[in-house]
Amino acid sequence: MSDLRGAKSDLRDDLRTEAEALDAADELRAKRKEFVLDETVYLDGNSLGALPANVPGRLAEVMTHEWGKLRIRSWDESGWWTAPERIGDRIAPLVGAAPGQIVVGDSTSVNVFKALVAAVRIARNPDSPDRPAGPDSTAAPGNPSEGRDEIVVDATTFPTDGYIAESAARLTGCRLVPVAPGDVPGVLGDRTAAVLLNHADYRTGRLHDLPGLTSAIHAAGALAVWDLCHTAGALPVGLDEHGVDLAVGCTYKYLNGGPGAPAYIYVRESLQSRFDSPLPGWNSHAEPFGMRPEFEAADGALRGRVGTPDILSMLALEASLDAWDGVSVDAVRAKSLALTDFFLRCVEAYVPAGRVESLTPAAHAERGSQVALRCEDAGDVMRRLVEQGVVGDFRAPDVLRFGFTPLYVSFGDAERAARVLARTLA
Repeated sequence: MSDLRGAKSDLRDDLRTEAEALDAADELRAKRKEFVLDETVYLDGNSLGALPANVPGRLAEVMTHEWGKLRIRSWDESGWWTAPERIGDRIAPLVGAAPGQIVVGDSTSVNVFKALVAAVRIARNPDSPDRPAGPDSTAAPGNPSEGRDEIVVDATTFPTDGYIAESAARLTGCRLVPVAPGDVPGVLGDRTAAVLLNHADYRTGRLHDLPGLTSAIHAAGALAVWDLCHTAGALPVGLDEHGVDLAVGCTYKYLNGGPGAPAYIYVRESLQSRFDSPLPGWNSHAEPFGMRPEFEAADGALRGRVGTPDILSMLALEASLDAWDGVSVDAVRAKSLALTDFFLRCVEAYVPAGRVESLTPAAHAERGSQVALRCEDAGDVMRRLVEQGVVGDFRAPDVLRFGFTPLYVSFGDAERAARVLARTLA
């Protein structure tokens, strides 16, 4: 027994030493100082990112000077009016998009609705020069009984996306086809109008094949709408490179924009003239201050705007994006994979055999930036982990989720989390 205990102690020492070496060699290690952190091991950035240290000062300036002194003048003098597209252009390189294709505003759910309904409307227009290559449809807009009358949705998606897809289907007269992402190619056809998929599974972190699925969707003549909530800021996405039509994402996870931070919508440049939003508002009008009763859509991605921007949270998001200055998304991805690999090794070394089951794909090409472990009493285990200073989260009925945000999570954090998990389970 003493030999076994000694071997385990040696193993812990070896992994701690390795963590120290990995942290010393980490090219992103200086970024950790740009966040407000404490002794807690925070592995829930896939739900809410940590606070960037510069945000409180920026918000104080917005409230005391821009709102407090300039007041209404700040719409022009402080750049409030152009914030949605300006911040969109800062997010663009993080998801592989050229400028002028992303606007920030509204929630993810609202943007999913806008994108999905607009995608159906584009797909049903047989004269659209921007229609993806594929079988032609003879259906006229407004005649959903013929032609493209199906919306395919990820059956494993975050529930809200499913709710929105169901509502969009009712609104457009479409039939909803829920399938697992891997089965999407088998259900595509000349009746498919649009496909809504998550880039990563929110429970397991499994990464879905965005390039391959987008290509299959286009071959069927349909449009691809991607939800990037669990990948933007954690790995390269390549929206332009892979020809994605529309995409949406939140900013409070890996982008660290703060609770309730506004989401964004991406509209591929070649589709912007055909983007017919189901939520036209005065902010998406070609002449917003003309107050004309007839709606005329603005040019470009501005069509994705609706109403008055939520300035306080939007400018907090803008400040949070300063943490990305000088950061390569490829470097973030490399560290993400190294962190999750190392954490899984520590779990295997420390946790009693058979106590947890990893749901995280072993293949890097299929892994996002989180580790999901199945555990019989996961809810109680996570509660006890939090009490001991290791914060992840629980997904019913039996999943422990640990999110790894490469900008501020260290290899030392990963080793400590696995060690505390093993102690808790023992």
